[in-house]
Amino acid sequence: MTTASNSAAIAARMDRLPITRRHRLATVAIGLGLFFDLYEIFLAGVLGSVLQKDFHLGKSSLALLLASAFLGMFVGALGMGRVADRLGRRRAFLLSLGTYSLFSLLGAFSTGPVMLVIARFVAGVGIGAEPPVSDTYLGDLLPPRHRGRYTAWAYTLAFLGVPAAGFLGRWLVPAAPLGFAGWRWMFVIGALGALIVFALRTGLPESPRWLESVGRTREAEAVVASFEQQAGELPEPAPQQVTETETGRLANLFVPPYRRRTLMMTVFHILQTLGYYGFGTLVPIVLVAKGFPVVQSLTFTALTYIGYPVGSALSLPFVERVERKFLVIGSAIVMAVFGLGFGLAADTWLIVAFGFLYTAASNFFSNAYHIYQAEIFPTALRGTATSGTYSLSRLASGLMPFVLLPLLNSAGAGTLFTVVAIAMAVVALDVALLGPRTTGRVLEVVNTASGSTAAAGR
Repeated sequence: MTTASNSAAIAARMDRLPITRRHRLATVAIGLGLFFDLYEIFLAGVLGSVLQKDFHLGKSSLALLLASAFLGMFVGALGMGRVADRLGRRRAFLLSLGTYSLFSLLGAFSTGPVMLVIARFVAGVGIGAEPPVSDTYLGDLLPPRHRGRYTAWAYTLAFLGVPAAGFLGRWLVPAAPLGFAGWRWMFVIGALGALIVFALRTGLPESPRWLESVGRTREAEAVVASFEQQAGELPEPAPQQVTETETGRLANLFVPPYRRRTLMMTVFHILQTLGYYGFGTLVPIVLVAKGFPVVQSLTFTALTYIGYPVGSALSLPFVERVERKFLVIGSAIVMAVFGLGFGLAADTWLIVAFGFLYTAASNFFSNAYHIYQAEIFPTALRGTATSGTYSLSRLASGLMPFVLLPLLNSAGAGTLFTVVAIAMAVVALDVALLGPRTTGRVLEVVNTASGSTAAAGR
């Protein structure tokens, strides 16, 4: 049997499966790992105003502190995606979580801002590729008819990390349990939780699609057989006439049909971060700029952050029923509208309401695009492409405080969120013009020239 026919057989056998216990365990393990990625990201916004006071930070030092983890995430995402394609999805997971856990714990014992910036940078390197590698892994593992819903479930679990960071900040920051500053406890909690997830993920199977793509056919068949054993009696796999022929050469990302997709995701990730992370990490500082005391701003932030898991849960009925391309476009436009409302609101109830609606809409957006980006590149380059383009969002997030904080200080929240709204409108246009359709389609069909033409829907 040729390599291409082996690949078709592995893919067809995985795609005919119902959801098994192994699929569910993988979804939970991925969701818990992503929990700490999001916890770490939103930790900076929660603690920014507190650390500014404790370490007597100026505006430029605060921007560097907010940026440090994101810049580390850029480095991690850029490198770890290639690790996922070269050494396997499972190894990439374990390396990322282990690095994050160690350096997040070191951050808790920082003696000054320099040590904290370094610790957060390296922790960011560790966890930087967690979302795109997770998207790649679940995309490889889940059958087409369940791929969107179970990936959305993983992110719904993950987004509990956002209000967790918000409420922990509200409860711990004013306190010092056992004489240890509350903000330090928040780093310890993140480190120990990630260590538990590290242990859980050691039991995950490797992606059989990846194993097949690197010539480890026997191992791929063994993994598929373990899923089939749990599934029980199954129909014969459908004959699969279309297979991916791309190798892992980076040049393949810059020829049809992937050139359009690479361009699309490059523009997408540079701009979407202004809307998604710009809101989440700067909202406590925006509220202080609106005149609210630090502790009250943390309360409003925690309430606003509830919208993240709620929005993610609300997306579950839609991700398999509505074309994901259109979900990304629609939710980006809704985010622009609610962001403007938040930026211009002066009354407390309007600030909390628009903040909640914004975060809820943003997780329709987030769930849809995380599923989508792992569907539009071939197996041999899926980790590299998703992590490489996603790394640009981390870089943009790292540079964002140096752009948005001065804008907030000089022009106010209304102008800041006008810029955010424009960025999200361009994101919607980018996907509308360049994005293929993917919902319910077999990955190997989406990732061929003929399948791409059919999927474009144009």
